[in-house]
Amino acid sequence: MKHPTIGRRRIFAVGSLAVTALAAAVTVTLLAGNAEAASTLGAQAATTGRYFGTAVANGKLGDSTYVSILDREFNMITPENEMKWTSTEPSRGNFTFGAADNIVNHALAHGQRMRGHTTVWHNQLPTWVSSITDANTLRSVMNNHITTEMTHFKGKIYAWDVVNEAFADGSRNHRSSVFQNVLGNGFIEEAFRTARTADPGAKLCYNDYNIEDWNAAKTQGVYSMVQDFKNRGVPIDCVGFQSHFGSGGPPSTFQTTLSNFAALGVDVQLTELDIAQAGTTAYSNTVKACMNVSRCAGITVWGIRDTDSWRTGENALLFDGNGNKKAAYNSVLSALGGGTPVSNPPTTPGSTGQAGALRGVGSGRCLDDPNSSTTNGVQPQIYDCNNQANQRWTFTSGGALQVLGKCLDAYAKGTTAGTKVVLWDCNGGTNQQWRMNSDGTITGVQSGLCLDVSGAGTANGTLVALWTCNGGSNQKWTRS
Repeated sequence: MKHPTIGRRRIFAVGSLAVTALAAAVTVTLLAGNAEAASTLGAQAATTGRYFGTAVANGKLGDSTYVSILDREFNMITPENEMKWTSTEPSRGNFTFGAADNIVNHALAHGQRMRGHTTVWHNQLPTWVSSITDANTLRSVMNNHITTEMTHFKGKIYAWDVVNEAFADGSRNHRSSVFQNVLGNGFIEEAFRTARTADPGAKLCYNDYNIEDWNAAKTQGVYSMVQDFKNRGVPIDCVGFQSHFGSGGPPSTFQTTLSNFAALGVDVQLTELDIAQAGTTAYSNTVKACMNVSRCAGITVWGIRDTDSWRTGENALLFDGNGNKKAAYNSVLSALGGGTPVSNPPTTPGSTGQAGALRGVGSGRCLDDPNSSTTNGVQPQIYDCNNQANQRWTFTSGGALQVLGKCLDAYAKGTTAGTKVVLWDCNGGTNQQWRMNSDGTITGVQSGLCLDVSGAGTANGTLVALWTCNGGSNQKWTRS
């Protein structure tokens, strides 16, 4: 990982290893089929409803080898530096999203989803922010930055690392930073509340390193914060474990840590995984820890090839400098084939038995019952999201998607591309049963076809239909 200003970070190992470093849904599988062997990392993770992603640098999207591996293997992308404060707001009120937009557009064009990284971090922070001493000014600046950035990407981001690395190494307390020193302990809560308002459909994560060992003071500090947030209703949906490990791999308590955080009611994610020398057992044990925790939503490695890694000379990734698969790749692929299906409810109501909106990734608009009609045969459309009852879909235990008492229905039990999708009296038929897959598509159980915004339209009133799945953003949906 290449960057101009880096803080100190300790890599977890048996006996500590210190290096300098940069810190860096899954959508619920509504009807999980049996896991079957797949030939790529993303596809294999998807068999249990998880994702397997990587950090991506905008400057490398012109590298054909890099992009070939990216699009073949990974179904989640985290921008390496392009969404950080120095890149997005280098001077006050001057927002620059071009590089980040390039990465997001690549993901949307190739059926990949996005993690947003990061809105509030003490590092890679412009001096105009770090030099602020007035609390009211800093609060306004922080909230405006979160709101502007998240609004810009609204509807395109699966999860945001809202606050990054706020806890001090070896301590249960917050680290010294301009946010902590000027705003006090409450800045993290304020950041999360601001983020929820900015994009209610995105999962909101706290992300940190050296919190993988359950016995570590830093882990306990973060755990107490998350527990407090959940108890008080502060919006937090996930915790990111960066997972920069030494050659020995994860600590023996890693799975316990993941399980204990998940028990608080949050998703857990491995967000920046790399392991010195990429040992097969070390990688396998790390992946298995996630696979054994049902709310472990997915894994992101911090780079594609060893030559793309910030850990120069440590050969910490799954592909060598020429783009060839290393032995650790096969151990990861194998480990992804086991474990329990993911169980990570959406940010807001939307899991089985609950009502929530279905937002089109390509359009940013919601699946809508026109004029709140309850007439059989009316065709759903996309329309500006408004949180009204005619846009709140309930996924039933039988696999139906219901709105206002009607079920989403493949008209006349059609199974060919172009079949109309309508609302109809619920009857339990397979043409009224649906799957929302880990790649964001919704497929009909009977037809295997994708719920598609016709003609890739983005205008209010564009109808939906069944179409051959092609990975287009007009076939991707998020729930909120």
